Amino acid sequence: MDAGSSREPRPDSRSISTRCCVVGGGPAGMMLGYLLGRAGIDTIVLEKHADFFRDFRGDTVHPSTMQVMDELGLIGDFLKIPHDELQKLDGYFGKTPLRIADVSRTGAKYPFIAFMPQWDFLNFLRDKGHRFPNLKVMMSTEATGLIQSGDKIVGVQAEDAQGALDITADLTVACDGRHSVVRPSAGLDVEEIGAPMDVLWFRVGKGAETESVFARIESGRMMVTLDRGTYWQCAYVIVKGHYDEIKARGLDAFRADVVALAPTLRSGIADVKSWDDVKLLTVAVNRLKQWMRPGLLCIGDAAHAMSPVGGVGVNIAVQDAVAAANLLAAKLAHGPVSEDDLSAVQRRREFPMRMTQAMQVFVQNNIVRAALKPGNAPLRPPWPIRLVSAVPFLQGLTARFIAVGVRPEHVQSPEASPSTN
Repeated sequence: MDAGSSREPRPDSRSISTRCCVVGGGPAGMMLGYLLGRAGIDTIVLEKHADFFRDFRGDTVHPSTMQVMDELGLIGDFLKIPHDELQKLDGYFGKTPLRIADVSRTGAKYPFIAFMPQWDFLNFLRDKGHRFPNLKVMMSTEATGLIQSGDKIVGVQAEDAQGALDITADLTVACDGRHSVVRPSAGLDVEEIGAPMDVLWFRVGKGAETESVFARIESGRMMVTLDRGTYWQCAYVIVKGHYDEIKARGLDAFRADVVALAPTLRSGIADVKSWDDVKLLTVAVNRLKQWMRPGLLCIGDAAHAMSPVGGVGVNIAVQDAVAAANLLAAKLAHGPVSEDDLSAVQRRREFPMRMTQAMQVFVQNNIVRAALKPGNAPLRPPWPIRLVSAVPFLQGLTARFIAVGVRPEHVQSPEASPSTN
């Protein structure tokens, strides 16, 4: 789809209508769909894939998201999904052990970070949403363009197994991620902030060994390891654009670098059998200057791509969805929403997004960039990190910023009566 392309309904396509069309079945899209369906709003969620099974996606569910699940009455069933729990974020900066954050000190009702496959999270929301007759999740249905009437977006052009499909809607919400096809179609300007690194994601088999170390930083190298019970989920941080150089050195050299940084991975590193087992995440940090046009709103990564620093992307997306439902659901029940209604979502969520991105950029520029510089000099942790590690109270503050976030949202959108649903 070409940037800026918006088109009229196609005479040869099938057509359906709804109050709200959500493009993208990720965390923002599925949560918004659930909340609007719960409020009795006719809502269609489009997901281009046949299922949610995509590996190496954000698997962290923070206390702020679990609080939302609690407010929706879903937390009991949600926590029955197999998951791992993390409270303390420990690491090594050079040879110095550090405690970066302690989620148990946040005061959150659910004082831990839950690790579960994102497809389980999304399937859970879809399954729970089945009880809402107003909500329809259309899998294998890909948005290809926007339908425009004058200066207003009035729906989405899509393709499914049966061919062309036009969906007219009072409101279209783009939740289709950092590679959104909707936002360039709408001609929305993106402000690129940039990042000094990319990330290589891979799994390493795990035996009986246990280790609480979360992050390891040495001169020229950096890695995060997550204990997932039967395997280690690994994020090996590299200088942006250097993936081809790393591949050129060979897989054996890469595996040797990984084991040198994290000896506990030695027993399972053979699980990385080829470069097909290593997935490149190209890190981007950007944001839209304006999240909306008449009839269109962007939230989640479609509005602001987050760095992987802190693992907050899923939770920021969920918070956007909760805020959007809080501000728009009751008004959508009576018809289209105004430009000012849509702008209110950006006004509500832009400050916490900018604050979080500022934290991520600070870490990228002052820790990650310095760590990735080649050299043999031993690394010493910066004094702010040493101070946090030495003072438990400060570990609670850093954990609250990461795990609860700036301006956490609470469910205020209405719930339709059973007779309505």
